[in-house]
Amino acid sequence: MKRVPSKPVTPEIAALIKRMLREGVYQHQIAGVLGINQGRVSEVNTGKSHPKIPPAEQLPFNFR
Repeated sequence: MKRVPSKPVTPEIAALIKRMLREGVYQHQIAGVLGINQGRVSEVNTGKSHPKIPPAEQLPFNFR
């Protein structure tokens, strides 16, 4: 089976990820909601991807 790469994380998605992490949401939950690989969430969390993007002011949806 061929691997399907996860879609790239845009600066807007990175800001959402950072906000969700700040709210205490788990990486696997964020990945599921945003339809991306958990590795992409981890890259944002560790600063490997989009390190200078600040967290979103608010979430466009109610997660809890």
